[in-house]
Amino acid sequence: MKKKFIFLVAMVSIMLTLAACGTKENADGSKGNGDTKGKTYTVATDSNFKPFEYLNTKTGELEGFDVDLIKEIAKRAGYEVEFETMDFDGLLAGMQGGRYEIGIAGMSITPEREETLDFSIPYYDSGIILMVPTDSDIESIDDVDGKKIGSRQGSTSESFLGKNTEAQVEAYPEIVTAYMNLANGKLDGVLYDVPNVQYYIAQEGKGKLKTTGEILQGESYGIAFKKGSELVDPSNEALESMIKDGTYAEIYEKYFGEKPGDEWLGEE
Repeated sequence: MKKKFIFLVAMVSIMLTLAACGTKENADGSKGNGDTKGKTYTVATDSNFKPFEYLNTKTGELEGFDVDLIKEIAKRAGYEVEFETMDFDGLLAGMQGGRYEIGIAGMSITPEREETLDFSIPYYDSGIILMVPTDSDIESIDDVDGKKIGSRQGSTSESFLGKNTEAQVEAYPEIVTAYMNLANGKLDGVLYDVPNVQYYIAQEGKGKLKTTGEILQGESYGIAFKKGSELVDPSNEALESMIKDGTYAEIYEKYFGEKPGDEWLGEE
């Protein structure tokens, strides 16, 4: 009887210790899960989606808005990250198959993706827009039927074209391939995310390419997590603290050259 009592006391003590670890507070006051603190997780990302993530050819390092964002989130939430780059459709497949715990690559939060993945709170408001040569007669998405329109494999833009137009859709693993084919006259247009399209025109296509028509399908980017991941809550708390204390705005201005909208400026 005495041995049974000692065994029960020991079991209760272990359970209480585990519970305490699960609610341990991080340095910034947020509550991270004890099982995730100090661990290193592989972040699936792209390497050719400026200014969100791209490879600096001079240093060989991965840089970008998303990269700085997830590094700071991980720091505040108490875990470590390392990066693995891949094509966007491979990223989605790897995340949905449970190979990666975290994915960040300008990924739009959609009902279809939420069926197999968990997402953070939104961290960027976007949409998709049509890019065409400056002398094109395409004025809006209504004019693309029968035209060769490029996009990125696995993207919401590719899905939009398939569901809403009769365009000849040519999707590529890397969106920059579509941009180059458009500039070389192999495509009639490209449909893709607003910030990346605008960045490409400013850097490479000024005077040659332009946007046309309205911004379509307003979207929000989110950080993807494996379904049921314990990293979602502490990561959200870290992101919220970054918005509140102005760190988010600093990272935003570093890559976009301007301050974000009022909703991202925080309260302090």
